[in-house]
Amino acid sequence: MSDITVRHNPERQRFEILDAGNRIGKAAYKDYDGGTAPQRIFYHTVINEEYGGQGLAGRLAAVALDSTVDAGMGIVPVCPFIKKFVAKHSEYLGSVVAVTPAHLEFLEAALAARTRA
Repeated sequence: MSDITVRHNPERQRFEILDAGNRIGKAAYKDYDGGTAPQRIFYHTVINEEYGGQGLAGRLAAVALDSTVDAGMGIVPVCPFIKKFVAKHSEYLGSVVAVTPAHLEFLEAALAARTRA
């Protein structure tokens, strides 16, 4: 591994992990206003196959979740990796919001709209 960094790319609604400036993975999300407090629905995390097994998905998740908590947002873990990650890292449990049908409907509509655009 050379120069691994994580950055937030709010225009693309994702956190990206980079190796020497080249994107090698992402944690994608959609922001959701559930009425009580803003929430971030994490729905897909991926690391390029050749970078697997190096703990990079965990590093990406930690930065993404820390940034979300620092922004005062709830974490909605739809993504299986993020769901497992928060279960293993109790420091995030106070910020986790249980996934509801409303979250899933919002996410489905948002992703469908993105596909049509």
